[in-house]
Amino acid sequence: MDNDYSKLGLTTEELFAPIDHNDMESEKITAPRYSYWQSVFRVFFRNRLNIVILVLLLTLIAFAYLYPMLTEYDKFGNLMNPEAKHLSPRLAIKQFGFSIKWILGAGASGQSTFDAVWNGSRISISLALICAAINMTVGVVVGAIWGFSKRVDAVMMEVYNIIGNVPYILFISVMVMLFTASFWTMVLALTITGWLGIAYFIRTQVVIIRDREYNLASRCLGTSTMKIAMKNILPFMTSVIVTLLATEIPSYISYEVFLAYIGMGLSEMSLGRLIFEAESAMVTPGWGFEFWSPVAVASIITVVLYVLGQNLGDASDPRTHM
Repeated sequence: MDNDYSKLGLTTEELFAPIDHNDMESEKITAPRYSYWQSVFRVFFRNRLNIVILVLLLTLIAFAYLYPMLTEYDKFGNLMNPEAKHLSPRLAIKQFGFSIKWILGAGASGQSTFDAVWNGSRISISLALICAAINMTVGVVVGAIWGFSKRVDAVMMEVYNIIGNVPYILFISVMVMLFTASFWTMVLALTITGWLGIAYFIRTQVVIIRDREYNLASRCLGTSTMKIAMKNILPFMTSVIVTLLATEIPSYISYEVFLAYIGMGLSEMSLGRLIFEAESAMVTPGWGFEFWSPVAVASIITVVLYVLGQNLGDASDPRTHM
């Protein structure tokens, strides 16, 4: 039976080159070359659905960040024109002529709903990415040290028991009420304690593997707690961290939309703010596009980010690389 040795990623010379008969050479083992991240992306792109979702995400990001740079959005540009307000897509195109700006109609001030949605998406996505970067970085690092150091564990458990029992949405609401509801105030409100839950989750995972033989050996050799946590533990938790990130990013968009919907959101025209201001349009015949357009875009963004992150987390598990 013929064997296909090309799958090993080695040349014929490497496989069959003659060697000297000595103990050192006889101990060499021929095995396929393995690259962790190459295997992650190979498994990820093997599923064609992931490619479709990734293209959809890139399209959403392009519209959110590139489209506002190419067009000038003025919410009050048609404020003095009573015939430009609350128009359906058909009436907006009839009023202003066919343009991509008017395919979702016009809002309460005569502004383009399409332009408003993508300007709001840029703010909401930026908020989610910044909050996720801060909370994940702090949470993962603190959680790794928290789970490995028993002294830190004793202190942090008391902190978690006190702060963790305060409803997160209540804490955010108080922060927003104390300060101006600006972009960076929302970032502060979402990150000042947002990392704590992540840190506790990572701590739980670390506790499971901290007493394995290789970690005990490192401690006996005098390796610092920080180095053991960063070098021995976190690399084995890549799939867990990616999966956690997949839930964190959409959650910040959901928090922002919810707070804006109850009147406590950003002062900037984010997706949540658009939904809040168009609330009355939801039940008014002919005005529905003003409300449902930002709702649909916010829903699509959160679902795409979640599904893509979950699938990437699955691909990050080395057990799927076989």
